[in-house]
Amino acid sequence: MLTGIYQVVSMRDMQVEEVPETGLTFVENALIKARNASAQSGLPALADDSGIVVDALNGAPGIYSARFAGDHGDDEANTQKLLEDMAQVPDAQRTARFWCAIVYVEHANDPTPIIIQRGWEGEIMREKVGENGFGYDPIFYVPTHKKASAELSAEQKNTISHRGKALQALLVELKK
Repeated sequence: MLTGIYQVVSMRDMQVEEVPETGLTFVENALIKARNASAQSGLPALADDSGIVVDALNGAPGIYSARFAGDHGDDEANTQKLLEDMAQVPDAQRTARFWCAIVYVEHANDPTPIIIQRGWEGEIMREKVGENGFGYDPIFYVPTHKKASAELSAEQKNTISHRGKALQALLVELKK
């Protein structure tokens, strides 16, 4: 296990080619990406898979969050499709959560990867609000702060979000 100070280098900087996300869960996709990054770089690797899980849609878009409307990474189309799919859902049934699975592997064939999962509870709004963030942030209402995720500062979001909580938990685990 690693000890001391960590240096994080992006997959782009390491010229790691992306791999298809063929898993059926956030954990499977994160593991696929971490093993791929480690295999290509020869280094330990960290990867995540994240998305939004909407209860009224039986967990959709889930692992398909980035390509919910068809094209990968089209935030506007994905957000619009989710708003349309939720149009007839009553306010009391608009519960959702952002979900993040982070996987750390020492090497590509690591039989004991560290797997951390964390969620961020909220609700799907009826219209977009705010300018910060990306993806579904403008329609994700955060009850604890009484505003959309897109209205939170980066510092606030990093503290309470699914990714922020998962990274904090990973750091605790790595220190062990």
